[in-house]
Amino acid sequence: MPSQHRPASGLRYPVCGQARRTVPVAYGVELVFLPVDGERGHLTCDFAKLFQEVNDATASAKRIASGQSGTLRIGFVESISWHGIIPDSLTDFRKNQPDVELHLKALSSLEQMAAIQSGSLDAGYAIPMANPDHGLAHFQVGVIKVVLAVPKGHALTKMKRIRLRDLVDTPFILFPRWASPNVYDRLMTACARGGLTAPRIVQETAIETIILSLVQCRVGVAFVNSASRWRCPPGVVLLPVTDLNLIFPVSLMWRKDNHSPLLAKFTEDVRSMVARRGVKSEVLG
Repeated sequence: MPSQHRPASGLRYPVCGQARRTVPVAYGVELVFLPVDGERGHLTCDFAKLFQEVNDATASAKRIASGQSGTLRIGFVESISWHGIIPDSLTDFRKNQPDVELHLKALSSLEQMAAIQSGSLDAGYAIPMANPDHGLAHFQVGVIKVVLAVPKGHALTKMKRIRLRDLVDTPFILFPRWASPNVYDRLMTACARGGLTAPRIVQETAIETIILSLVQCRVGVAFVNSASRWRCPPGVVLLPVTDLNLIFPVSLMWRKDNHSPLLAKFTEDVRSMVARRGVKSEVLG
């Protein structure tokens, strides 16, 4: 009976009737052999090309497994990321891991926690106090303080000491409670304790750059985070309030069950940077 397999250039495998097969190579890389209709064709292999592709895939898998390659998705709060450990750690990681795709996304602390829990972010720099029941792994990288933003030339700039009760009749621009309920409540509790039981709020916005712009336009004064000094408009001055000692830790946060080698490498690098600098309690601003 004549052979069903006609000679041709290259190496041909008669695979008629065979089921799909996989052959493990290394680091989770597998060769996949698919069945082909033996009446109409055969599987033709260019082994030089095949093994080059296997070698490339294995090398890529090794880099991913060792945290040297892949994609890492990191969130950050824009208003606290202008200076210090957050931008420095991201810059260093990009420099030291050039094969890693670092996807950065500016989100609020609450949005970051939700994204990390859902798996759409790997980690994020956020304020844990925004949701004390977050259930995420985290370690502290710094703190932010609450300060008062006032227009240049405002009467408050001439005072040697500003106390909360001095602000009773002052118009305020404030972030709405829904933006960060726990932070808002802590701020309002601290204000009431110092005699500012009901700040005179004339404008609300959740975006701190808009808050600072409205202060420069002399719409009112505002409580902002201390890191705002790195992008403060020229017509705005940041002042301490003597009896408002409100400090919020900032942490790198991630899901406890995320075992990505790349994420482990990133968190290890950030932790080492914090330890070298001794900046766990550094005011990010």
